[in-house]
Amino acid sequence: MIDLRYLKKVLEMLDESTVDSLELTSEKGVRIRASKSPAQRSGAVLSAAMMTPAMASATAAAATAPSAAPAAPEAPKPVSTLLEVKSPMVGTFYSKPEPGANSYVSVGTRVSKGQILCIIEAMKIMNEIECEVSGTVAEVGVQDSSAVEYGQVLFRVDPNV
Repeated sequence: MIDLRYLKKVLEMLDESTVDSLELTSEKGVRIRASKSPAQRSGAVLSAAMMTPAMASATAAAATAPSAAPAAPEAPKPVSTLLEVKSPMVGTFYSKPEPGANSYVSVGTRVSKGQILCIIEAMKIMNEIECEVSGTVAEVGVQDSSAVEYGQVLFRVDPNV
């Protein structure tokens, strides 16, 4: 999925520049093509199956399904009560304060608002990531010492437990 703020910023930069058209491709195969000229705009493509209606109205790009196969209608997903704690930055995820120490949290750990969940190292700065809700850690979505992207789910917390 594409971060709407990132997409909006890219489109604003395109509008303010002398560049007529732009094409971006992510590592996950999401492709965005945008153009200022009307002849090019009809060919604008966002080839991601997970485009939201808000994304479509917020951009000049039109959504299309991947050309390999027609998109099947998606079944409604069950409503989850788990709250996601997402990475606020790109960096390296550390579940422990230092090598050899215990993890800040693990599955089943009861957490409170403001409690440190992990550290993300970005540009040689260690950033403590705090929990925004109280509850129980239901899922840890990242392995220790692995790279994380902005908006990537780090933890899922059940506020009802």
